[in-house]
Amino acid sequence: MTDTRYGYECAPWELRWHTLDVDALPRTESAFALSNGHIGLRGTLEEGEPRGLPGTYLNGFYEQHELPYAESGYGYPEEGQTVVNVTDGKILRLLVEDEPLDMRYGAATAHERVLDFRSGTLRRVTEWSSPTGRRVRVSTERLVSFTQRAVAAIRYEVEPVDEDLQLVVQSDLLANEPIESDTKDPRVALALKSPLVGEFHHATDLNAVLVHRTRRSELRVAAAMDHQIEVDNGVHTHIHSEEDLARLTVAVNVPRGGRLRITKFLTYGWSAQRSVPALRAQAESALAGALQTGWDGLVAEQRQFLDDFWATSDIEIEGDPELQQAVRFALFHLLQAGARGETRAIAGKGLTGPGYDGHAFWDTETFVLPVLTYTMPDATRDALRWRHSTLDKARERAAQLGLRGAAFPWRSINGAECSAYWPAGTAGFHVSADIADAVLRYVAATGDDEFERTHGAELLVETARLWSSLGHFDHHGQFRIDGVTGPDEYSAVVDNNIYTNLMARRNLRGAVQVCGRHPEAVAEFGVGSGELDRWRAAADAMALPYDEELGLHPQSEGFLQHAEWDYEGTPPECYPLLLHYPYFDLYRKQVSKQADLVLAMHLCGDSFTPEQKARNFAYYEARTVRDSSLSAGTQAVMAAEVGHLELAYDYLAEAALTDLHDLHDNVRNGLHMASLAGAWQGMVAGFGGMRDHGETLAFAPRLPAQLGRIAFRLTFRDTRFEVAIDRDHATYRVLAGKPLDVLHHGDRVTLTTEPQRFSIPKIDAGAAPVQPPGRAPVRRDATKMRQFGGWRAEHS
Repeated sequence: MTDTRYGYECAPWELRWHTLDVDALPRTESAFALSNGHIGLRGTLEEGEPRGLPGTYLNGFYEQHELPYAESGYGYPEEGQTVVNVTDGKILRLLVEDEPLDMRYGAATAHERVLDFRSGTLRRVTEWSSPTGRRVRVSTERLVSFTQRAVAAIRYEVEPVDEDLQLVVQSDLLANEPIESDTKDPRVALALKSPLVGEFHHATDLNAVLVHRTRRSELRVAAAMDHQIEVDNGVHTHIHSEEDLARLTVAVNVPRGGRLRITKFLTYGWSAQRSVPALRAQAESALAGALQTGWDGLVAEQRQFLDDFWATSDIEIEGDPELQQAVRFALFHLLQAGARGETRAIAGKGLTGPGYDGHAFWDTETFVLPVLTYTMPDATRDALRWRHSTLDKARERAAQLGLRGAAFPWRSINGAECSAYWPAGTAGFHVSADIADAVLRYVAATGDDEFERTHGAELLVETARLWSSLGHFDHHGQFRIDGVTGPDEYSAVVDNNIYTNLMARRNLRGAVQVCGRHPEAVAEFGVGSGELDRWRAAADAMALPYDEELGLHPQSEGFLQHAEWDYEGTPPECYPLLLHYPYFDLYRKQVSKQADLVLAMHLCGDSFTPEQKARNFAYYEARTVRDSSLSAGTQAVMAAEVGHLELAYDYLAEAALTDLHDLHDNVRNGLHMASLAGAWQGMVAGFGGMRDHGETLAFAPRLPAQLGRIAFRLTFRDTRFEVAIDRDHATYRVLAGKPLDVLHHGDRVTLTTEPQRFSIPKIDAGAAPVQPPGRAPVRRDATKMRQFGGWRAEHS
C-alpha cells in the first residue's frame, strides 16, 4: 500500500513509487540514486527532463575555487573544493513520431519506479500517451556495478501499445549540464558554471568517448559508452561527437506488438596524473569488459554480491513494516556509499547529490564506519586508508596552526581543509580523535594486524602528537584541551569539551598500546620514551568537568552557567536556528544543535556511571533541538540504554525516515549518510545494546512495546553471528566461524552454532524526559504503520 504522505509504497525489500509527481522528482532522484562508492548516478529519468538535479559523480573528483572571506585571517584555508557533475551518460531521449517523451506533456497513464535492495537495480515502467494520442510503454532498468567498479549500464525498452510507430532514441554523453543551486544555505553545493574543459572526443559505430579536465584542480575524466540494439525490423543509426556531447541516434519503425531494446554500457575513469590517451584507454578497456560480461552477466553479478551482503548484514523487524523498509533502505545506501570507494572518502551525502559540496566530514568515522566495520569491514579499511593517504596534508595543517602531529580537516574531498567557517575548520580538532577511534574499533573487530602495522599505527601516533601539543597541564596537574569546538556546532571554541577530551584520551592510550604491539613503529616514526610517557600522563590526567552540586557533566567547561535559550519564544519556522539567529547568541546559551555530551556517553560509555547517564540524558534532552540529522540516532541509542524505550523508538524512526520523509527539507541535495547509519545504530547499539568499549563485544538488549521482534547480523573477528530479540529474551547463534565470547547484560557467554536463549532483565527508567517545545520526535504509532505491510516482516 502507498503512504500518500510521502509517495513511497511500503515493501520489505524495495522502494516503490507509483504515479508521476514532477514536484517530487528532486527528492526521489536522491532516494533512487545508484552508486558503488566510485560512481554515483542520481535517479533522474532517462529522458533527461523533467528533472531536479541531473548529477553524475565520481568519488574524489572535484573543482577548486577561492573561499570568500569578509576579512581574512592567519590560518584560514584559501581554497574550497566542490564535487563536479561529470559527463552524464544516463540520457536516452525518446521521440514517438517526432514527439519527445516528456512527462510534463501528454499523459502518463501509468508510472512506477522501483529501487530493489536485493537486485541492486532501479526499474521503471511508464505508459505514456503523446499529446496526439500515440501510446508507448517504456521499461527501463539500470545498475552501477559492485563487481566492475568503473561500469554502469541501462536497459531501455519501448513498445508501441496501439499502432505501428516510428521511434527515435538519442543516447547521449553530455558534459557541462547547467545546474542551479541556492548558495545562501550552507548545506547546499556551490553552483559551478561549465567546470569541464573538453580535451578529446571520438565516436564510431555504436560507441563514443569524451575526455575532459577541470579548469583549476586539473583533474581529468573520461566517459565512454557503447550499445547493443535489439529490434525486429531494420534500424538506422548515426553517431557523432563534439567537445561536450557524444550522441547515438537510433531510428526504427516498430509494429504494434514489437519492441525496441537498447542496452547502454557506460564506463568512467579519472586521474590527476594520467594522460588523455591513457585515460581514454582505461575507459575503453572497462567498456570492453562490460560488453564481454553482458547485461545478464552484470545483473547476475550484482545479485550475487547483494546476496552475500544481506547474508552478513540484514536486520529483520517485526511490528513496523515501514521501519523495516527504511532500515534496509539505509543499509543499502550505506553499502553503495562505501563498497568500492577504495582509498577515497565517504562523503556526507555519499554519491547521491551535491549537498555540502560533496565533502567528507567526521560523520564518516563516527557514524558510518561503525556500521561498515561490523557488516563490510573491507570498506572500513579502505576508508581509513584514504585518511592515511592524506596524512601529509594533515601534518601541514597542524604545522600551520603551530601544532605537532596531524590535524585532519573538518570538511574536505582531497584531504586539505576547505571550511571557511573557522570555528569548525580550525577548532574542530575532535575529527582527529574520531579517526583514531575508527582505527581502534576496526582493528579490535577484525584483528587486521597488517593494516594496523602499515596504516593504523601512523594514524594513531600522529593524532596523539596533536593532542599532546594542543593540550597542557594546569597548576592542578590536569591535562586541559582549551579553545576547541566539539560535536555541537552551537557551542564553539570552548574549554574542555568532554566529548573531545574523552576521545583524545582514547586516542592517546591507543597510540601507546600500538607502539607496544609494533616496536618497529616506534623507530619508524621517531617515538621516544619521553613522548610515550607524556601521552600516558596526559590520558591519565585528562580534565573531565563535573558539577557535583547538579550531579551533571557540563558539555564543556562553563556550559551549565550559560543562560537558557528562550525555547518558548522561538517560533517553529525559526528552526534550524543557524539560519535565523546570530551564532554569537547561540554560543552563549544552553542550546545544543545535536548530541554532544550524549554522544560521548555512547562512544565512551565506560567513563560514566549508569546514574550519571540517566541524569545527563534527561538534562540535555531538554536543550537539544536537533537542527542536525546527526542527532536522532545517538539519542535513540542512549534513550534505549537508560530505559526510555518508547522515546528510543521515536528517535530511531526519525533517523531511519529522515530522507524518506524529507524531515530536513533538503533531500533534493542528497541523502544523509550519517542519519542512515543512525538507523543501524538505533537498532544494534540501541535496542541491541551493543557496545565495543573493550576486547569483548557486550550486548544489553531491550525492545519497546511497539516491536514484536528484531534480529540483526554482525561479523566480529571472522565470526558471523545473529542476535534475535523479543520482548523477554535474546537468542544468540553463530552463523559461520569460530565460537565467540560476548557479554549479555554483563554476563559472559560463549556463542556457538547452537542457539542460546537468555532472559532480558527489566529496567525502571523513571519519568520520561522532556524536549524543547516543538522539538520532540514525532510519536510513532506502529498500529497505524502495520496497515502498510502486515505484522511479520518478510525475510528471504
